[in-house]
Amino acid sequence: MKKNDFKYVWTDKKRTLFGLPISFTRYYLTETKFITRTGFLSINEDEIDLYKIIDKKVRFPFFQRLFKCGTIIIYSRDADTPSKEVHCIKNVRQVSELIDKHLTIMRDRYGIRGRDMMSYGHHADCDDCVDYSDGYDDQY
Repeated sequence: MKKNDFKYVWTDKKRTLFGLPISFTRYYLTETKFITRTGFLSINEDEIDLYKIIDKKVRFPFFQRLFKCGTIIIYSRDADTPSKEVHCIKNVRQVSELIDKHLTIMRDRYGIRGRDMMSYGHHADCDDCVDYSDGYDDQY
């Protein structure tokens, strides 16, 4: 990925020992996607469209807190990546708010709300499930 391929809103590396960015994992946030790039000789990239994110949480493990870092866990409706951990990054609260900001912009652009992303469970397609709307519940 060339530097000019995307307009980055935020970028950082996974931090390791003593909170130093000595890693081959790099995170990118654009206005439309969250990209994780891993590897040195062979490079893998994983993208999540921001509008597919359904939830996220922030963790502050003890050793990461010592070096002012944290981890964001992203849950999405992406087929390849239902959850993504953004390990040991600086300014984790600001990054989380930045993701929220651009997530809202993308959902507004596509007319998607959080309730549109939730499924109603596997019962809609279940042939073996009992449907109580057909009057059988009145017999008991």
